[in-house]
Amino acid sequence: MRSLVRALLVVAASCGGERIESVANPFVAPPRPVLGIDVPPGDGLQRAIDASPAGATLRLLPGEYAGPVTITKALRLWGPPDAVLTAHEGSTVRVAANHVALGGFTIVGSGQRFDLTEGGVHAQGDDIRIEGLTVRDALFGILVEKCARAIVRGNTVVGTGLPAMGLRGDGIRLWETNDSLVEHNVVTDSRDVVVWYSSRNRLVANSVSGSRYGTHFMYSHENVVEDSRYIGNEVGVFVMYSRGIAMRRNLIARCGGAAGIGIGLKEAGDIAIEDDWLLANTTGLYVDNSPLDPAHSNVYRHNVVRYSEAAVALHSAVRRTEIVDNEFRDNGAVLRVGGRGDALECVFRGNYYDTYRGYDLDGDGSGDVPFEFRRLSTQIEGRYPELALLHGAPAMAMVDLVGEVLPLFAPRVLMRDEEPRVRPLAMAWTPEVQRAR
Repeated sequence: MRSLVRALLVVAASCGGERIESVANPFVAPPRPVLGIDVPPGDGLQRAIDASPAGATLRLLPGEYAGPVTITKALRLWGPPDAVLTAHEGSTVRVAANHVALGGFTIVGSGQRFDLTEGGVHAQGDDIRIEGLTVRDALFGILVEKCARAIVRGNTVVGTGLPAMGLRGDGIRLWETNDSLVEHNVVTDSRDVVVWYSSRNRLVANSVSGSRYGTHFMYSHENVVEDSRYIGNEVGVFVMYSRGIAMRRNLIARCGGAAGIGIGLKEAGDIAIEDDWLLANTTGLYVDNSPLDPAHSNVYRHNVVRYSEAAVALHSAVRRTEIVDNEFRDNGAVLRVGGRGDALECVFRGNYYDTYRGYDLDGDGSGDVPFEFRRLSTQIEGRYPELALLHGAPAMAMVDLVGEVLPLFAPRVLMRDEEPRVRPLAMAWTPEVQRAR
């Protein structure tokens, strides 16, 4: 209980107002190179880049630099945070070469053309490193496109924060990028963190807040998301048309509004969601036709889902899905299923439900009678989604009462757990452990 209280305090501190405040990035930027060519502030950075031999190191000094600039050779460009590179057209730094490293300095502004994906950094090439940058007020933050073995580490991206999220650019975008690492980045007030057509990437210890999608996968396979924080976004992590995605030890909280989803899947298979905490999201887990491929299966294990209107929402009935050893507490409903479907072909086993009213006479920790979820209002809302507007209203409470006392209106069973736990799980990982790392 004490660990939960501390976890909720973490969430509350991160989500106190309507606007999510920027999270300080604890990552230490790369130190000043011992050897290199010093470039003074002004408008001569592009000339210095063009005049430098391949493999050179350029060191920016404190001050303002005029962009945009383009790098077409192996090069290292380093600067302190008070070396500020500014542009109002094009991508402020465009990389079109292998073995380029950017580190430490600040980028402000960019062009505003969506069709050209203009942003702070637009990188194409292999073995590119982007570390410790601060990117502000650029249309897109950091775009890594058609790359292999890229490292995007310890950057802070502050988006435009426009009220219409669709008019913002993405904070970090991987596009046709494989075998890469995205870690210890802080993204705020952007649109999405995108991983599209990109496989075998690791997203580790990132923080995304005040955005639309914390991370959005599409047609991307064998990726990992772990030890990350998604707070105050519309959607935490959404996986579409992808397979082999693993999510571990993430905190996903306060994804609110009618479309608020902690973790969502659409036609995605071989997904493993383990040891995640989903707190105060409108919907904790949303599943739409996943897995689609008959050869695939999905598993949800050791997760905590609390303070959601629906802990698990299925667009329709799903199969080849295991939901085991999770904790469901303080939710409006354990389950919601669209249409006339149910979750009887999902394996619910060994979960803890705070609404379980069974008993454990043999003391083995599992209830002696199954947990069954049946609620007339939830069943009706599944058939008529527009009635969700009345969710929590006294009228719907009366509907549930009628379903309890009148056998004629008894709701059918939507899910069953044959081995429900009678006590909450002892979670080895909690958000406070993550915060202390």
